[in-house]
Amino acid sequence: MLTTSLLLTAATAAATGATPLATEAVAAATEVAADAAAKGGIDYVELILKASVPVQLVLLVLVVASVISWVIIFRKQRVYKRADAEAVEFENRFWSGADLNQLYRSATDGRRQAEGLEAIFEAGFREFTRLRQRKGADGRAQLEGAQRAMRATLARESGELERNLEMLANIGSTSPYVGLVGTVWGIMIAFHELGNVKQATMAQVAPHISEALIATALGLFAAIPAVWAYNRYASRVERLTVRYEAFAEDFSSILARHGGSEEA
Repeated sequence: MLTTSLLLTAATAAATGATPLATEAVAAATEVAADAAAKGGIDYVELILKASVPVQLVLLVLVVASVISWVIIFRKQRVYKRADAEAVEFENRFWSGADLNQLYRSATDGRRQAEGLEAIFEAGFREFTRLRQRKGADGRAQLEGAQRAMRATLARESGELERNLEMLANIGSTSPYVGLVGTVWGIMIAFHELGNVKQATMAQVAPHISEALIATALGLFAAIPAVWAYNRYASRVERLTVRYEAFAEDFSSILARHGGSEEA
């Protein structure tokens, strides 16, 4: 693509007869095209190795950011898949008519840590049972205590689901600007070298422009997956949170009826 653009630019300048630089541009573009054809394309590794130190630092930062974002993407994918499966499994057990005490014992057996809906259920039922055993606590106080416990657990579970999403958002929003820094630096060096020669050619400018464009491309490569994953995972967190809140409301209704029947 770079070779094609150089040839088109040089051919246009030659056709219009703009300046004697057009002849040199054609020759430089032809030489670049011959080198690219001999090598089978652009040698990106060589461009990176020959880039200036600031551009190389920018590229390193972008590579690290991209690796971090992909690690987060794969980890969060497993987390949300497990959260969905656990929610479905617990809802099936809960709404199948299982005894609440049995579900509570299963959630607190110590062999595993309750998560998601099961953790919300465990917190609410534990507080409800504790207040019910206290003398002088009416049904309203028992229900309010259970609801407070469920809200606190729900907030903690939602926080766990949202962990590291902020990092994805930061990578997605800042990577293009970091790449732009490398682009600006590469172009600045290209113009600086143009000022140090009496007669500039495309062969002198092209390497620095190429390294500048690589910085831009790598910035977009790091940003696009991070932005896509953040938007997707934020929606999944919202759906899971709504699911948790709906279960907490339904369980509060069950506890209210249970507390009313106990008082009666």
